[in-house]
Amino acid sequence: MATRIGVDIGGTFTDLVYYDEETGRTVEGKVPTVPSSPDEGVVDAVRRCVPKEVIERAEFFLHGTTVGLNALLERRGAKVGLITTAGFRDVLEIRRGDRAEMYNLFWKQPEPLVPRHLRLEVDERIRADGGVHRPLDEASVRTAVAALMAEGVDSIAVCLINAYADPAHEERVATLVRDLGFAGSMSLSHRISGEYREYERTSTTVIDAFVRARMSGYLKRLDARLRELGFRGTSLITRSGSGSMTFGEAEDRPFETIMSGPVAGAQGASEIARMLGIEAMVTADVGGTSFDTALILGGEPQILYEGVIDNMPIQTPWVDVRSIGSGGGSIAHIDVGGLMRVGPRSAGAAPGPACYGKGGTEPAMTDAAAFLGMLGPGRLASGITLDIGRAEAAIAPVAAAIGQNVEATAIGILRIAASSMANAMREVSVEQGLDPRRMVLLPFGGAGPLMATLLADELGMTRIVVPPLAGNFSAWGLLGADMVQSAARTKIMDLDDAGLAAAGDVLADLFREVAARGDHTVPETIRSGRLDLRYKGQEHWLSIDVPVAGDRFALTAVEIGAAFAEEYRRSFDAVLPGVVEIVSIRASERAPLPRRGEIAAATVAPAGAEEAFDAYSFTGKARLRFRVVPRAAIGEVLDGPAIVTESTATLYLDAGWTASAGRHGELVLQRRGA
Repeated sequence: MATRIGVDIGGTFTDLVYYDEETGRTVEGKVPTVPSSPDEGVVDAVRRCVPKEVIERAEFFLHGTTVGLNALLERRGAKVGLITTAGFRDVLEIRRGDRAEMYNLFWKQPEPLVPRHLRLEVDERIRADGGVHRPLDEASVRTAVAALMAEGVDSIAVCLINAYADPAHEERVATLVRDLGFAGSMSLSHRISGEYREYERTSTTVIDAFVRARMSGYLKRLDARLRELGFRGTSLITRSGSGSMTFGEAEDRPFETIMSGPVAGAQGASEIARMLGIEAMVTADVGGTSFDTALILGGEPQILYEGVIDNMPIQTPWVDVRSIGSGGGSIAHIDVGGLMRVGPRSAGAAPGPACYGKGGTEPAMTDAAAFLGMLGPGRLASGITLDIGRAEAAIAPVAAAIGQNVEATAIGILRIAASSMANAMREVSVEQGLDPRRMVLLPFGGAGPLMATLLADELGMTRIVVPPLAGNFSAWGLLGADMVQSAARTKIMDLDDAGLAAAGDVLADLFREVAARGDHTVPETIRSGRLDLRYKGQEHWLSIDVPVAGDRFALTAVEIGAAFAEEYRRSFDAVLPGVVEIVSIRASERAPLPRRGEIAAATVAPAGAEEAFDAYSFTGKARLRFRVVPRAAIGEVLDGPAIVTESTATLYLDAGWTASAGRHGELVLQRRGA
């Protein structure tokens, strides 16, 4: 075990959880996010919520952030120049020749991160087998670099065709760039991705160059501020593919942190699923500005090996988290057709929902919930007391526009928000052939427990598990993020004894590569390997986990082929005749952090006068008398309707549901009669 601090930045609040090894206590805190300077919010959370002596003895600071993601979405990054092979200047615009929204006649392709006049070609060509088809023309490189420096670019991305097979030309370009005096940052595609497909590799390299300076500056500032507070341990940030990496590694590979924020909740959910023996779980992380959902099967999140942000692919391991702009701060408005919509625009941290009394005047989802009584007395974290009058005043203009009263409009706002969230949950479950009615719902985030029974009703689910520290659960998930390094390389060959031997050589090289990257403070490491396989003639592949022994695969080609056939049958309900071929080899090395103690189950609260509150019941379709119960006071069974309060979240337990305390501090909600 080791003392550690976890901080997750959300759109409205910055959440903190720390585990104190000496006392065995897990403590949470929540402060408003500072959108203009996220590191200020992090430092403020640590200063306010963590005693100085705990900061000084903490061994790890673990962080989840959307700084890189926001830089992409807001297009606020470096001015990037691209150097590429002659003939490949326009891959960022040609893309795959498809449409992200097939039936949307008004869909427009997003502008590439690098405009065409900053995408310059050099004369060279490496073949896919690594042989030199055309030597590098260094004069063309000097011309391109001079032109980019004259344009004042901050960063240069170098992506030469087939550099994954032989990086010699890219390395020489990098040398020439520095020799010519360019002092900005530089991203080389072979160091970013060892996989083929020129569009995806170019996109990934450009994204890395675009966010590198902003991410590096942010991490340096944050680490310096933490040291000023007395922190002496290791600073880690979560990776898009789960696990964590040091701040120094993240500065070298910022593209791996794009989904750093949403991943923490999926990591925590995996731990809860393993702890409770839940085979299939779907998460509902409802924050202030967004809703995130992920599928947890067999105690593990679902990992993709290519992510997409704003229709831009990124070749890196990626936890399959689906996000939409729907959260507690999402604003209800009337669209051009006269229909009410909720989100994606959000009131955010400033000014926030109208009921916060911080200057907000537009109706947010939280305003609707407050008006309906779903938040009970309305005493929230960070000293916020809800102003129901302001909530009503904000909703009234929208109500008038659709010809409804305020209560009916507030009900509609919650229904629309729940429907949007449920649709995202269907994407990760129903659209993959899985039935959410047979799964357990895990709601968390500041508004997750608030929406839990509504979401379960939308999806026909009968069981909900509300985790400990629900409002700060993503920050809790950070505390268990082992340090992970991964690498992949494309090498297409038949899956036979000779091909597997060659793949083993590549695997050994990849393990050496990942071992050389970071300064792991934990000596024990766990290695794993995967093979991307397909039937010869196919374009796409399935990734198969293959046991390793040392730095080689531990199964035979026949055994791996059988595992591929089984996975292919599970995915497509058929197997095909023909040769199976290897596409890429993947290696991963995990350095486990010292285990932390479990969250202690909540103790029973002292008896006192019980509150009650009139709130709208979506089951009863009328206002009912809801009991207001502290979470710590729940014993064996609590019958809804009830509002369950805790320090950083409020659980809305509708009529027809029951809640009981679990052995690990969780609350188990069950639909009555199910």
